[in-house]
Amino acid sequence: MKPAWLAKLPPAWRARMVRMGFNFHPAFRGTGGRVTHVAQDLRHIRVRLPLNWKTKNIVGSLYGGSLFAITDGAHPMMLMAALGDGYIVWDKAASIRYRKPGFSTLYADFVLSDEELADIRATLVHSPELERTFQIELKDRHGTVHTVVERTVYIADKHYYRQKSGGGDNE
Repeated sequence: MKPAWLAKLPPAWRARMVRMGFNFHPAFRGTGGRVTHVAQDLRHIRVRLPLNWKTKNIVGSLYGGSLFAITDGAHPMMLMAALGDGYIVWDKAASIRYRKPGFSTLYADFVLSDEELADIRATLVHSPELERTFQIELKDRHGTVHTVVERTVYIADKHYYRQKSGGGDNE
């Protein structure tokens, strides 16, 4: 969950801290991607994956591991920020489809719409847990889709999750 001090920051600073947090985290940094934009409401994140010596594969296109890895963590972070501390959010599953090799910089946009968030909240009123699948397209500067990643996220009421998991503090 997000630290309490982060929630107290003005929206512009929260967005800046999230961007810096991703970009300086060693695991994300190793992907070769960089978060270039985080909306003040934390509902849109843009990631840039340049083609360079660190991200190229043996045939000179973007390495599949980097394409996959830059999509990790964005939706769970956005959901945690939007839903608050009363929920557990985990990445649960993911898949990747390569449509065409990336021989240039690609971009991924992660968006959590008002409608989607309202639907998640409404579902959580009737069910203490759910899974939601998000589709992320990695595109070049012309909008051509090179890769599609689907990520399934598990969301549960924190009290329900604790009871289900035996009361431990497995957050």
